[in-house]
Amino acid sequence: MKNIGQIVIAALLAGTAAIAHADIKIGVTLCLTGPAASLGIPVKNGLALLPTEIGGEKLQWIILDDASDPTAASKNARKLVSEEKVDLLVGSNITPNTLAVLEVAAESQTPAIPIAGASMLVTPMDAKRRWMFKVPQNESLMAKAIFDHMAKHGVKTAGYIGFNDGYGESWWKEAQTAAAASNIKLVV
Repeated sequence: MKNIGQIVIAALLAGTAAIAHADIKIGVTLCLTGPAASLGIPVKNGLALLPTEIGGEKLQWIILDDASDPTAASKNARKLVSEEKVDLLVGSNITPNTLAVLEVAAESQTPAIPIAGASMLVTPMDAKRRWMFKVPQNESLMAKAIFDHMAKHGVKTAGYIGFNDGYGESWWKEAQTAAAASNIKLVV
């Protein structure tokens, strides 16, 4: 069975490769330093395992560090699109940085695959978000499974601790919905 990352990248770039007949450039911005480096470094290590050729076309991976900072992620995405002329953007691995990449992807009409999982990256679908192709599952799916499991094991009250960012807000909303559906009181 082929790696899902290979399949997604191949599908997104199939049209580009047929037209371009040149190297396919994939620009990546990840949190390789800063507070989210523990999430970005394994992704970078995983990228090293991906192919350097698909369908006879050479892939060039250009990886930049956004230092866990949305402003740096935006600058990286702009550099990748304008200077490196990438065919695809990948990243970042946290929601605030990926929202910055989303802006650049939409402006430049460059397809982007986020590593971050927030559903707000692709919903509601609009002119900007049509350039994002999210692979991770949505928070609603994860929250439902967590609260269903708690209810099955007799949990009546759960505490919530989250982050004050886009991903945290999205999780808070989904946790409230899943808790209510499972008849679990959610406290902060």
